[in-house]
Amino acid sequence: MQRRSLIAACAAAPLFAALPVRIASAHHGWSGYDVRRPLYLEGRVAMVRWTNPHAHLELEPASDLSLPADLVRRTLPAQQASVDTAEVLGNAQLPKRRGGPWTLELAPLFRMQAWDITPLEVGDTISLIGYAAPLEEGQAVMRVEFLFANGKAYGLRSAPV
Repeated sequence: MQRRSLIAACAAAPLFAALPVRIASAHHGWSGYDVRRPLYLEGRVAMVRWTNPHAHLELEPASDLSLPADLVRRTLPAQQASVDTAEVLGNAQLPKRRGGPWTLELAPLFRMQAWDITPLEVGDTISLIGYAAPLEEGQAVMRVEFLFANGKAYGLRSAPV
């Protein structure tokens, strides 16, 4: 009986070893976001879920949404400037979808804490640049790249230096 249990355990081990890899790769499916078209949003936070693995918000966009005149000149953290900040800010556009809430996925909590970002609250007004996922069942989902909140700018792609 013990031999059969050992053989069964050995046969199952490769299946269990592969399981965490599949979960991890499923979690980081950024390929579904359109990184060729950065979008600008501004509005009021309607829901906050500040939990692992990523903070999530629901945003009610401003009814008079427009691109700020100073968007291209906004100062962002130094480590972002060396990557593609000017290009992303310069190419930002308004979403084609008007009205309705947007679900926002922010950086992992350890990165949000490294930036010393105070958890946002319902009612806060924020603006951001990010990349939208294809619309599914009318739900708008965005991965946030740059967050402008409480008078500060954050580049959520990397941790502060």
